[in-house]
Amino acid sequence: MDLTPGTRALVIGGDVRAAGQVARLLADGAEVTVIAPSVTPAIEDLAGRGLIRWQARDLDGGDLAGASVLLSEPIGTTPDPGVPRAGSVTLVGGGPGDPGLLTVAGREAIEAADVIVADRLAPLAALTWARPGTEIVDVAKIPGGRSTSQERINELLVERARSGRHVVRLKGGDNHVFGRGGEELLACLRAGVEARVVPGVTSATAVPALAGIPVTHRGLAQGFTVISGHVPPGHPDSTIDYAALATAGTTIVVLMGVRTLSAICAALADGGLATDTPAAVVADGAMPSQRVVRATLATIDEAAAGISPPAVAVIGGVADVPGLA
Repeated sequence: MDLTPGTRALVIGGDVRAAGQVARLLADGAEVTVIAPSVTPAIEDLAGRGLIRWQARDLDGGDLAGASVLLSEPIGTTPDPGVPRAGSVTLVGGGPGDPGLLTVAGREAIEAADVIVADRLAPLAALTWARPGTEIVDVAKIPGGRSTSQERINELLVERARSGRHVVRLKGGDNHVFGRGGEELLACLRAGVEARVVPGVTSATAVPALAGIPVTHRGLAQGFTVISGHVPPGHPDSTIDYAALATAGTTIVVLMGVRTLSAICAALADGGLATDTPAAVVADGAMPSQRVVRATLATIDEAAAGISPPAVAVIGGVADVPGLA
């Protein structure tokens, strides 16, 4: 929809489909209020970050005054259970958050889906492309909050497909870049369920680009290394050689590293990377709330102290290219 920035929009209902409506309204610049006694974790997350208002109650007569746009949860029909057919799973990489960066093949899969299994980082506005009656399963995956285990997600994909439905697993970025797409694909294949992958635009390159940061640049970086900051240096589960990374001469891109950024920067400095190396953190990439913080290896953790996930960190000369920064 085409809205004037600042349009007051009211969304009634708090399920994942409503979250898709909210995301689309935010992308159009609307000021969004959600009214629902309870909401999906995706809406709760947006409210917690101050991007929308959520009123945890039922609708009353006075709520309609002053709202230029009113949306409610759509009601549709479910597929005829008497029609036997073979189910399948399509793993769709949704890109960094803007539904415009989701591939044509990904959109076609969403439009044809009987079931969509989505999490917090999926481009929620893309859920508005689903047919009425499509089952939408919210698996949350909020850091430190409500979530669904990977094992249970795998089970959901197999169960729904075995019931004869076409299932889309919609997630942010690319399925196979820290997205556990390989685990989900294996779970389907081992269960004898037909599965295919629709790759997505990875946030590792897209989010820095949207902030004016090229991960490679002539004369500055001939390569880039993408690492997960899910666990800090020295953790028993960490397999990264930070000393080698510090001297590799490539741009370092850190995903899922908001909580561990300070430890990662310290390990890189200990490994020999100059403390005045440019660094940047891009939060809410590809979203209207995108924010960029720039500093150096020695100061980026302090500069980004107010940043919350999702965010991408970039360490290297490309974070401060003259004319782009």
